[in-house]
Amino acid sequence: MIVVSDTTPLITLMKIGHLELLEKAFGEIQIPEAVYTELTSNPRFQTEISQIQNCPFIHIQKISDERSVNLFRRATGLDIGESEAIILSDDIHADLLLIDEVKGRQVAEQMGIKIIGTIGFLLASYEEKNISEAEIIEIVEYLRNSSRHISERYLNLLLERISENQ
Repeated sequence: MIVVSDTTPLITLMKIGHLELLEKAFGEIQIPEAVYTELTSNPRFQTEISQIQNCPFIHIQKISDERSVNLFRRATGLDIGESEAIILSDDIHADLLLIDEVKGRQVAEQMGIKIIGTIGFLLASYEEKNISEAEIIEIVEYLRNSSRHISERYLNLLLERISENQ
């Protein structure tokens, strides 16, 4: 399975200490150079930078046509990371794109790209028994109290879904 990720799901999974779930679920993850740059450019986050730089299952891909990225960005208003992630997904015929931002999700879906966000991925990880109910509850509490911008509605849906699976 070919999986591409945008920046936000990777940051969130690092913050909750579960980046390894991606490897369990997919084996490897492809990211465009712009996502890698977003993940490694802030010197205040040395631990996260090191985690990404030393992650054996994250592979950086170069976008073949930079002009297409610039045109895509102007047409959609998306940032460089989202734009490159969507273009890379299309270029390599990815099976799945990990993306959280609403506008990026809408654009990707309009292009026929299958998407999943962090909350959907956590639910799938729970259903595959890669993460426990207790861990999900702990993650939801962390996300509620952090600066991660995840809707309370989605957090509640995640909790509802795991309680239905008991």
